[in-house]
Amino acid sequence: MANLRDIRRRITSVKKTAQVTRAMQLVAAAKMKKAQDQALAGRGYADQLNKVLTNLKENVDEESHPLLEKREGNKTLTLIISPDKGLCGGLNTNLFKKVTSEHNSDTAYITVGRRGNQYVVKFGHELVAQFEVDDPVPFAQSRPIAKFLSDKFLSGEYDVIKVAFTDFVSTLTQTPHVSQLLPIETDSLAEKRDYEGVGKDAVEETDKASALATEYKFEPNPETVLDSLLPLYINFQIYQMMVEARASEHSARMVAMKGATDNAKNMIDDLTLEYNKLRQAAITAELLEITTAMKAME
Repeated sequence: MANLRDIRRRITSVKKTAQVTRAMQLVAAAKMKKAQDQALAGRGYADQLNKVLTNLKENVDEESHPLLEKREGNKTLTLIISPDKGLCGGLNTNLFKKVTSEHNSDTAYITVGRRGNQYVVKFGHELVAQFEVDDPVPFAQSRPIAKFLSDKFLSGEYDVIKVAFTDFVSTLTQTPHVSQLLPIETDSLAEKRDYEGVGKDAVEETDKASALATEYKFEPNPETVLDSLLPLYINFQIYQMMVEARASEHSARMVAMKGATDNAKNMIDDLTLEYNKLRQAAITAELLEITTAMKAME
């Protein structure tokens, strides 16, 4: 049985741990609010951009643009958007499980975030490049990533470009996704996706009809507009996925640190109770010894 000194040391140690987790919880909560606002702010724009593209594709040949070209090969380049740090519950584990389930022998990787880089190196997969982004995520930092992915696809080096990230649903719920970025799947442009703010149900014909209901006049012609709009679409998709991943990271870390702080407080209560019991038992034993000694002296 632990003595009083050992229990006092454990209580002090757990209190210090609780102070650290509490501080991390507050920092994550402050960052979480900014990241959530940033993620939610872009969803409306992404939704409208999808609707314009849905309408535009009806006026052009789907195979007329190289970013829409579907290829026979299966060589895949996957961008993994992950946190730089841990201590965010099962967020990293769930994301990497999803990536592993989509992996095949023809898959190479690009990473944003140190945890994704560690995953690729650990399992010996091919790492093509790695990027770093600030927090909060600037829109300008998504452009070189989008250009790098587009160049890899247009050069014919890879047949499919995918993005693995964690979709922010709510403070308590984050869902890992692996979405195809290139070639752009025109049939899914009107699809309901959480990270585009359209919802989270399956695509319905009424949604496509709604997207096509608005009449657009394209100048000088639909092909020229499509050529300018598709790179913007890819750029914004990358940006939106990164801010969704960042909002998910801070939300998961805040919840994890709150749980750790609550567990530390419960442990302190249990240790304090055990300490008081041992202290009371020691006092009782001392009183018995004094009483026995006084009886013996009579």
